[in-house]
Amino acid sequence: MSERVVLAYSGGLDTSVAIPYLAEQTGGEVIAVAVDVGQGGEDLDTIRKRALACGAAEAVVVDAKEEFAADFCVPAMQANALYMDRYPLVSALSRPLIVKHLVSAAKEFGGTTVSHGCTGKGNDQVRFEAGLSALDPELKVIAPARDFAWTRDKAIAFAEDKGLPIDVSAKSPYSIDQNLWGRAVETGFLEDIWNGPIEDVYDYTADPAEPREADEVVITFAAGVPVALDGRPLTPYQVIAELNRRAGAQGVGRIDMVEDRLVGIKSREVYEAPAAIALMAAHMELENVTVERDLARFKRSVDQRWGELVYDGLWFSPLKDSLDAFIADAQKHVSGEVRMTLHGGRAVVTGRRSDASLYSYDLATYDTGDAFDQSLAKGFVELWSLPSKIAAKRDRDLES
Repeated sequence: MSERVVLAYSGGLDTSVAIPYLAEQTGGEVIAVAVDVGQGGEDLDTIRKRALACGAAEAVVVDAKEEFAADFCVPAMQANALYMDRYPLVSALSRPLIVKHLVSAAKEFGGTTVSHGCTGKGNDQVRFEAGLSALDPELKVIAPARDFAWTRDKAIAFAEDKGLPIDVSAKSPYSIDQNLWGRAVETGFLEDIWNGPIEDVYDYTADPAEPREADEVVITFAAGVPVALDGRPLTPYQVIAELNRRAGAQGVGRIDMVEDRLVGIKSREVYEAPAAIALMAAHMELENVTVERDLARFKRSVDQRWGELVYDGLWFSPLKDSLDAFIADAQKHVSGEVRMTLHGGRAVVTGRRSDASLYSYDLATYDTGDAFDQSLAKGFVELWSLPSKIAAKRDRDLES
């Protein structure tokens, strides 16, 4: 049997052209794998037929929206994962899922090589190849844009020469990657970091400055998993999809930032993540109610490291596996309801309740009936301050 190359296929110009190009370069057959992670656009059957029309020996299409929501977006929400305290890991979350299905297809069809469309300048090449190394270290990798200096101009000329059944005329002024968790936009005039984004950059969110009625939503969580909106039981995918619509209609989730890429450069990125930002705000508030103080303090450092590992392409790493276990254990009491107001580009928590709440009205109130014994506080403060007091006295004695 000839060599088989498994290609991460999107259905667009670059990966469609890659099918015959890779066949020529390797002398083998190309297996196209398209994974639906909620990016929208064409239906899977149309994409599959295009891959075959462009010369793929086999075309695999996977509806992975529910899997992506439950196994990738929910863990990111439970980790409150915001890279550089702002970016909700939109692209970084989808790559390990795609890798998982590429490896599965390689095993099914006898593939020896995997190909992706990433350049040598971005993070995604690392995410794909680090994931492939972890799941099947025997697989070889070809990245035409990086390894063969394959440019868009060359792709268009190749498509025209081969008479491929794809549109080569339309080109967005931006580079866009989107999925259920959000949308990432870069390049074009955004590369000048003084230029402000204009409205045509956005698609998932409406202009937050436009006047409109506020939207109030109640999100129900069970052990850290969103399970209902306004009392209606939903799957994580359905929760995220609905919140993308509702929070997006209020302009929630717009992010404009200069980001530290893994490859060492800074990059200007514009993100839209309405559901991600709303869900994380609600989840963090429910953790405030249900997670004990020292556990919560330590978890914040774990959350940051978890986000960095995923951003850096180490989804399948031993450290992340161990952090996953810690985070999962920390979620066992994160159950209850959070009420939020979505309006003017913000998702604001206005109420929270939980059967597992650590909040005690009797201890917190300043009114009659206060159960907190304030007489105990004086001795506590004196003992708590004692090390600082001793050190301060020592310093004064040494200076005199």
